[in-house]
Amino acid sequence: MYEAHFGLREVPFSITPDTSFFFGSPHSQEGLNTLLVAARNGEGFIKITGEVGTGKTLLCRKFMATLGDEFVTAYVPNPYLEPRALMMALADELEIELPRDVDQHQLVKSLTFRLLELAARGKHVVLCLDEAQALPLESLEALRLLTNLETEKRKLLQIVLFGQPELNAHLASPKIRQLAQRITFHYHLGALTRDDLDYYLAHRLRVAGFGGARLFSQRAVRRIYRATGGIPRLVNIVAHKALMLAYGEGRHLADHRHVALAAGDTIGARPSHGLGRLRSLRWAWLAGVAALAAAAGGITVALTR
Repeated sequence: MYEAHFGLREVPFSITPDTSFFFGSPHSQEGLNTLLVAARNGEGFIKITGEVGTGKTLLCRKFMATLGDEFVTAYVPNPYLEPRALMMALADELEIELPRDVDQHQLVKSLTFRLLELAARGKHVVLCLDEAQALPLESLEALRLLTNLETEKRKLLQIVLFGQPELNAHLASPKIRQLAQRITFHYHLGALTRDDLDYYLAHRLRVAGFGGARLFSQRAVRRIYRATGGIPRLVNIVAHKALMLAYGEGRHLADHRHVALAAGDTIGARPSHGLGRLRSLRWAWLAGVAALAAAAGGITVALTR
C-alpha cells in the first residue's frame, strides 16, 4: 500500500497481534512481568484484565513467546465452550490422541497422564485462555478441578485468564468462589499515556523499517491521543488511516488534519467537532491506489465532462 512511499518494510499499524511490535509501556511491561513471575512461581490461576483494544491478546502471545523451554503452552482463543469441549481443546493443544467416542472419565485420565508425563520431564504446562469473560461458569469450575492435579512440589497445570473487566463480575459468582480465591496474581492492563504515545508510534514505525525523523507532526500526535484515549487498537486504526490520507495526497508527513479525518471515520474514536463523517477518505484512498498502480505499471486516467 503506502510502505514504499514512506520507506517502510511493512505496514506499521496493523491490528494483528504481532509480537515483534510489542511495546514495553509501563502497563504492558508490568503486565508481562506479573505473568512471568507468577508462571515461574508455579501459581495455579493468574488473571489479566483490560478494556477492549488495550492489547491483551498481544500480551498473551508475548508472554507465551517469552517463556523458556521448560514451559509447554496451550492457547485457547475462544473459550466459549462447555466443560467437555474445553477439555478436548486442551487435550488437542497438548497433542493427546483420543478416540472419537472418548468418555469423560477417560478424557480426564488422559489429561492427567499427559500432565504427569510432562512434569516428569521437568516441563511446566501453562494454559492461556483469551476472551475469558465468555467462559461459562461450569467450564470455569472444570478448570478449577483440573488445577487440583499436583505433585508434592507444584501444580501440574497453570491457567492464565485474559479478559475484559466483565471477567471480574463473572468471577464474583458464589458458584465459583473457590476459583476466585485461587487467583494469587492479577493485573489490569490500561491505556497508553500521552507521553507513551509518542514512543509507541516511533517504536512501531522503527520495527516496520522507518529510518527518518518522524511521520506524524506533534499536533497530529496530540490529536491521535485525544481521538483514541490511548487505546492501542484505536491508535493503530487512526494512525493507519492518517498515513493513507497523507499518502493519497503525496505527502510524507501526516498532520493533525489527516488524523482528524481518520478519527471521524473510525468507530470508537472521538472525532473532532465539525468534521462529520469522512467523505474525503474515499477520495484519498482511490487517489493513493491510482498513484500506486501508475507507479507500478503505468495507467492512463481520462477525465471527461
